[in-house]
Amino acid sequence: MDNLEIAYNAEKSWPTALVTSNQCYGCAGTGGFLACSFDHVKDHYVKTAEDHQTLQQQIHGVEKKQLPHLLCITNMMLHGIEVPSQIRHGNTLNKPLSSWDSTIDVIATNPPFGGTEEDGIEKNFPADMQTRETADLFLQLIIEVLRAPSANEKGGRAGVVLPDGTLFGEGVKTKIKKLLTEECNLHTIVRLPNGVFNPYTGIKTNILFFTKGQPTKDVWFYEHPYPEGVKNYNKSKPMKFEEFQTEIDWWGNEEDGFASRVETNQAWKVSIDDIIARNFNLDIKNPFQEEVEVHDPEELLATYQQQQTEISELRLQLKNILGDALMSTANSQQDDSEEERG
Repeated sequence: MDNLEIAYNAEKSWPTALVTSNQCYGCAGTGGFLACSFDHVKDHYVKTAEDHQTLQQQIHGVEKKQLPHLLCITNMMLHGIEVPSQIRHGNTLNKPLSSWDSTIDVIATNPPFGGTEEDGIEKNFPADMQTRETADLFLQLIIEVLRAPSANEKGGRAGVVLPDGTLFGEGVKTKIKKLLTEECNLHTIVRLPNGVFNPYTGIKTNILFFTKGQPTKDVWFYEHPYPEGVKNYNKSKPMKFEEFQTEIDWWGNEEDGFASRVETNQAWKVSIDDIIARNFNLDIKNPFQEEVEVHDPEELLATYQQQQTEISELRLQLKNILGDALMSTANSQQDDSEEERG
């Protein structure tokens, strides 16, 4: 699961791309997502040799682990980037949030979820938003670096893959979701079915779409169904892009507030007032789908695995909350001791 940010440069007719790979296991930052973006831009926008050279110079990557970093460099070379010197070895989060510029127009990313950062990284974020959970830190960073709207242009926009835990999580997660809905128009959440990231993880995921500059008024949810005859995804039968044609046909236009959208068996709308009343719990079930009792062994096994994954994720969240509380207590005691000595 690579991490991609596509940043449209106002002075160019095609996008630049930035990978921010900072994941806790080896398949994180090999550059597959970035390579696909590079190929897409090259095939659709690059017309001359000069364009190709410019595109190569606009590819930037950051990978935390050494082996994925090496594989990412190799991948870039195989896809036509002659000297991928801008693929750096480092940690994207190892920089104060306040020092980032808000200049990015478009971000498409699946930040690492299920992992935690080493001690001290959380200090780069506001005191009341500090956590060691990687996905939560990345979501704060994404909100920060998106460009604010101007008189002539709307704000930056993002499509971000996040786990269910982000939707229903409390504590710091609630504060981040409150920030997201106040700073951005979180207009759509696509709820993905089980198995999308199999065999790498069984965590159930969602795609959040938002635009910076206007607060959220309503959130549209779209529950992506399995294709006919499919009960679960796996390595040999992965999700295909063609399956999203129903969402594409339903999508509409953000400029008119998605006026053409209608509620269906897969789509429903929730007001920000209802979300606030739920304490920003975005894990909202489809009101048009009744619970169906399942007896198929494969589906029951998939459900069991999903439940075990959710339990593990909740344990991780509890561990992070306890760690944050202990750290806050220790800091408070240290401050008290310094005051007494003073």
